[in-house]
Amino acid sequence: MEYRAIKNEILQKLEKELPKKYFYHSIAHTKSVLNACIAIGRLEKVKSQDLVLLKTAALFHDAGFIFGPKNHEQKSCGLAKELLPQYDYSAGQIEIICGMIMATKIPQNPKNQLEKVLADADLDYLGRPDFFQISDLLYQELLASGILKNEEEWNLLQVKFFESHHYFTDTSIKLRQEGKEKNLKLIKAKL
Repeated sequence: MEYRAIKNEILQKLEKELPKKYFYHSIAHTKSVLNACIAIGRLEKVKSQDLVLLKTAALFHDAGFIFGPKNHEQKSCGLAKELLPQYDYSAGQIEIICGMIMATKIPQNPKNQLEKVLADADLDYLGRPDFFQISDLLYQELLASGILKNEEEWNLLQVKFFESHHYFTDTSIKLRQEGKEKNLKLIKAKL
């Protein structure tokens, strides 16, 4: 697997082709999820070859937004299937990567440890101190796309989402659950 080469290619592709209207689903989000995957993966004792698959899935998990938000996970998998064979990823490895990508689809339903790590990394920000800065980007994105009309609607949506979400790995539960609960209280205080 030529991870560094595909990392460079997919980041360049996202930089060039991802529409700028995606304030949240941006290259910054991809890099944030990649960093969270590495941190969670190491604490969860993911083996080195599996960590490469995990990092690759993180790079591709929202790449489908290049083609639009609808079914972006499937589009991300399609892109992975198109590009990864050129970088010495086997069909079996690509299937594992696509499984991780599909595990980020809301509502999340990861079936194994790698899928759980990526699902938690994708929503790691829910329990972080920078939550409100990041969630504001998603609010702006949903507002611009006409999905939301105002901040009250946004806060109600967030409460509903928070109350249905849970972390899957012991690491994320330990490191992010308490912060997530604090952030939820702050959102509820706005209503």
